[in-house]
Amino acid sequence: MLLAIDAGNTNTVFAVFDGERLVSSMRCSTYGPRTSDEYFVWLNRLMDHHGVALADIHDAIIATVVPQTLFNLKRLCRDFFGCDPLVVGEPSCRLGVKVKVRREREVGADRLVNTVGAFDAYGPNLIVVDFGTATTFDVVDFEGAYAGGLIVPGINLSLKALHEAAAKLPNVDVARPQSVIGLDTESCMQSGVYWGYVSLIEGVCRRVADEVGAPMKVIATGGLSPLMAEGTTAINHVDGDLTMRGLVKIHKENRP
Repeated sequence: MLLAIDAGNTNTVFAVFDGERLVSSMRCSTYGPRTSDEYFVWLNRLMDHHGVALADIHDAIIATVVPQTLFNLKRLCRDFFGCDPLVVGEPSCRLGVKVKVRREREVGADRLVNTVGAFDAYGPNLIVVDFGTATTFDVVDFEGAYAGGLIVPGINLSLKALHEAAAKLPNVDVARPQSVIGLDTESCMQSGVYWGYVSLIEGVCRRVADEVGAPMKVIATGGLSPLMAEGTTAINHVDGDLTMRGLVKIHKENRP
């Protein structure tokens, strides 16, 4: 079985695959100094809960946008699973798709993995919107290549910034308001963030399609993607497993 690890700015996801079949998925908060021993104690308990034995894991792949986590994630794989992990972004790791940007090494591993997963599942001419700590828009062109994109502050990050920068604004949850016009401070904030981001999605995707000169399918992923898709027809598909399937595809490209 394959252990796929996606370390994001907020959460780290560990998923076990048998071929292309997802067996189990586990999540913890991302913390740079966490040791390989700490990862293992937590992961071993959850794997046992899901009926996955240590001996079942024969290989691993890692994508991380938090460089501090990489050393101990590698040690986790080597010391406890007896395998040398494939790492997205290292020169030895082939993506199977082209990267058409000026400085490939500056592109977040998650964005490259999403490109691979999206092209494999949905074909060319895509916009992948990932609702994470940052909200990213990634363009997959007619060849299936990563062709650049946009980065904006994430939804929760925007709400947190409002709360911390304005003395009288409360900390509110992300929710879809019943109306666009808020009638109190909380609903005004929720409406501004929710419908503001919906308008952002619609406007950016329309402008990208105009610039590319071709219709683009929009694929949404990340924790808030189902909620945001409720408010717009601009999103064609919601795919919560996109990143993990991309990791499996990259692993298969390198180690058939």
